[in-house]
Amino acid sequence: MKALIQRVSEAEVEIGGTTFSRIGRGLLVFLGVERGDTDRDLAYLAKKIAHLRIFEDMERKMNRSVQDADGEILVVSQFTLAADCRKGNRPSFDSAEDPSRAKVLYEQFVEGLRAMGIRVRTGEFGATMRIRLVNDGPVSILIDSRR
Repeated sequence: MKALIQRVSEAEVEIGGTTFSRIGRGLLVFLGVERGDTDRDLAYLAKKIAHLRIFEDMERKMNRSVQDADGEILVVSQFTLAADCRKGNRPSFDSAEDPSRAKVLYEQFVEGLRAMGIRVRTGEFGATMRIRLVNDGPVSILIDSRR
């Protein structure tokens, strides 16, 4: 399971020309589910993201989590994180999980964050979405539960 995390001052998801969800200060998490991902991968990523200290403290050091910063998280499914670009110029998505299984893990991931007391908004699994964000920093971090 892979997550591309971006610290944002704001972010929103638009579907069909309408704003679907929006957050203020917090994290935009693009979540990619791969074949073989388990509840263990899910729990690891949810805990890591909830406690990741990438918000500045009073001394301007990245030392606070999204919870410490009273931030929100916007989670967007993104199977393209499973892309393999090693062969040729057209990405292969063979390692992406079957959509029905990926949706279950995606929803469990969101619920895991909410269970930790974090305000979470989402995109719509499988939908074509437009994402708008203001990256704060910029800070972008890729986490792979298998590494």
